Amino acid sequence: MNNTNQLDQLCINTIRILAAEAVEKAKSGHPGMPMGAAPMAYVLWTKFLRHNPANPSWPDRDRFVLSAGHGSALLYSLLHLTGYDLTLEELMDFRQWGSRTPGHPEYGHTPGVEVTTGPLGQGLSNAVGMAIAERFLAAHFNRTGFDIVDHYTYVIAGDGDLMEGVTHESASLAGHLKLGRLICLYDDNHISIEGDTELAFTEDRSGRFEAYGWQVLRVEDGNDTAALETALETALAEKEKPSLIMVRTHIGFGSPNKQGKSAAHGEPLGSDELRLTKENLSWPSAPAFHVPDQVLGHFRQALEQGRSREAKWLDLFDSYSRAFPELAKEWRQWLSGRMPDGWDSAIPVFQPGEKGIATRAASGAFLNAVWGSLPNLLGGSADLAPSNKTYIKGAGDFAAGYYQGRNLHFGVREHGMGSILNGMALHGGLIPYGATFLVFSDYMRPPIRLSGMMGLKVIYVFTHDSIGVGEDGPTHQPVEHLASLRVIPGLTVIRPADANETSEAWRVALTINGPVVLVLSRQNLPVLDRQKFAAADGLYRGAYTLNQIGSGSPDTIIMASGSEVHLALQAAERLQESGVAARVVSMPSWELFERQPEDYRREVLPPQIKARVAVEAGSSQGWQRYTGDSGEIISIDHFGASSPAGTLFDKFGFTVENIVEKTLKAVQACKNAV
Repeated sequence: MNNTNQLDQLCINTIRILAAEAVEKAKSGHPGMPMGAAPMAYVLWTKFLRHNPANPSWPDRDRFVLSAGHGSALLYSLLHLTGYDLTLEELMDFRQWGSRTPGHPEYGHTPGVEVTTGPLGQGLSNAVGMAIAERFLAAHFNRTGFDIVDHYTYVIAGDGDLMEGVTHESASLAGHLKLGRLICLYDDNHISIEGDTELAFTEDRSGRFEAYGWQVLRVEDGNDTAALETALETALAEKEKPSLIMVRTHIGFGSPNKQGKSAAHGEPLGSDELRLTKENLSWPSAPAFHVPDQVLGHFRQALEQGRSREAKWLDLFDSYSRAFPELAKEWRQWLSGRMPDGWDSAIPVFQPGEKGIATRAASGAFLNAVWGSLPNLLGGSADLAPSNKTYIKGAGDFAAGYYQGRNLHFGVREHGMGSILNGMALHGGLIPYGATFLVFSDYMRPPIRLSGMMGLKVIYVFTHDSIGVGEDGPTHQPVEHLASLRVIPGLTVIRPADANETSEAWRVALTINGPVVLVLSRQNLPVLDRQKFAAADGLYRGAYTLNQIGSGSPDTIIMASGSEVHLALQAAERLQESGVAARVVSMPSWELFERQPEDYRREVLPPQIKARVAVEAGSSQGWQRYTGDSGEIISIDHFGASSPAGTLFDKFGFTVENIVEKTLKAVQACKNAV
C-alpha cells in the first residue's frame, strides 16, 4: 500500500519531470532510472541524509554515491532542489558543452557530487572505501562524548552495478569488515539495456548479499515512501552489518507507453510521450522545468537543516579542540592534505653495494621507516603483502572491531581494491595505497583510470615489474603494462633504478597531486654509489643525467629505467674504453620529465645529440619520442618465457654487449647522415 501524502508525491513527481525534461531537451540521456528511483531518493535526501548544501565539503556529512551514474539527472535534480550551487539553467543545459551537468556525475565538477560514476559497479565499491575511511577516522579521533566522526555512506545502485564483478569483490569485503554504516538502496527494476534481467541475471541477489554478511531488507513497492522510511530506519539500527535495501521499482515510472520497458533506459521519452507522462502524473500545465513553489520550499529546508547540523558539529569540534588540542591539530592537518612537519626525516638512505636490494624491498623499508610519521597513511595488498613488501610491522590489521589498524587485507580482489582505494581518497583525510604484481594491474585499470580522472591521491605499489619475474613465465611477466599505464591521463608512473631512487619515488608519490604508480623489481638491483653518480633526488624531475663524462658533449645518450639503468652504466663504461662518450640518463618517470621546463629537458637530452638508445624491459611503444628516428630501442615487444631471470635477460637482448652494439650502430648511423 502506498502511504505517500500529496506534498511528498508532488516532490517526487517534480524529480521525475525535471529529469525527463533534462533528457528530452538534451536529446540524449537516461530518463528511466530517475523516474523509477525518485521516491527512494526523495525519502533518503529529505528524511535521512545529513548534509549541508551551503557547504558540500563539511567533513562529517553523510556521503551519497549514485553508483548508477547514468541516472545523473536524478542527482542533479536533487542538488538543485535542496539548494546546492546548481541552477535550474544548468539542468536545462544537461549534457551540453561547458555545463556543470555532464552525462555522468563528475567529482570536482559539480557541487555535491562525491564521486565520478558511470562505469557500473565502481560507485558501490567506492562507497565501501568511504565506509572504511569513516571507521578508521572514527577509531583514531573519536573520544567519549566527542564523536566528531559520525556519518553514514549511502548508495543507490542498479541491476547493472550488481552484475559487475567488482561489486562482488567489494561487497564481500564490506560484509567481512562489518561496515554497518554502509547502506545501499538497490533499484531493483528488472530492466537492463537488452531487456528484462531474466535474460542474464536470475541469481538470488538477496541470498548472495546475506552470504556476504549483509543485512538484506525489501520494499515491495518502490513508490511507498512509508515503507522506504521504515527500511532505512531498520538499516540505521543495524550497527555491524552493511545493509542492502532491495526496492522493487519500475523504470520510467509514469510513462504510459515506456514504463517497465528497456526503451525507457537510455533514450529520451520523446515529446509526445513526455506530454502523456505529465498528464498521467497530473503534472500542472506549465512551462518546461517548472518547480512548484511549495515543492521548492519543502526541499530548501535542507539549507537550514544543513547549517544547523554543521553548526552543532562545529560547536562539538570546538569543545573537542579544547579537550584534545593535539588530536584537533592532527585532524586539521589530515583533512587539509598537508604533510606533517618533519615527516621525511625518517626516509631511509641505502648504502651503495653491488649485491644490492630489490626495489620492492626498498619500498617496504621505506614504509616501515616512515609510517610512524604519517599516521594517515594506510593500505595493503591483494593477498600479496609478503611479496609486495607492503606490510607495516607493528601497525596492526584493519579488521572488524579493530578499525584503527593500518594494514588492509584486500584478499585476491584487485579490481575491488582499486575502487576501494578511490573511495578512501575521496572521503578525505587519508593517504591510501594498494599493491599487487604489475601484471595484475590489468584487473585494476577501470579504477586507476578513474583515479587519474578525479586527480585522487592514491598510491599503487606494483612489484615484479618485468621478465625479471623469471620462472613464473609469461602469464606473470608484464610486457605491455608500462606503456598502457603511461597513456592514462593524470597518472604518474615511476620505475626507480635502485633503492635510493625508490625512497625518492615514494617522496614524490606522497607530495604531488594525483595518483602515482610505483613500478618495482622482484630481483635485487645494485645500489648506486651517489658519490660517483648523480644524487637520487634527481628522480623528482623524471629524468636526470647519472654519469658526468667531462665538459664536452657526449657522443650518444643511453636512456633507461629500473633494472636496465645498471646495464646502461656498464655499457657506457665499455663504450668509454672504445673512445665513445656515452651519457646515461636514468628515466624513471616520463610524466615527471614532461612537466619540467623545456630548458631542463634540453639539458638532459640535448637536441643535437641524435645517437640515442633506450633500454627498458617492456614494450617499445612511446620511446621513439625520446630516441627519434635515428635512435635504437632495446625492448620486449612479445611475451616472455619461463626461465631464470638472468637467462631471459640474456636471450631477449638485455645485455651489456647488445647495448654497446646498438649504441655503436646509432652513432655510426648519425655520422653517415651528416
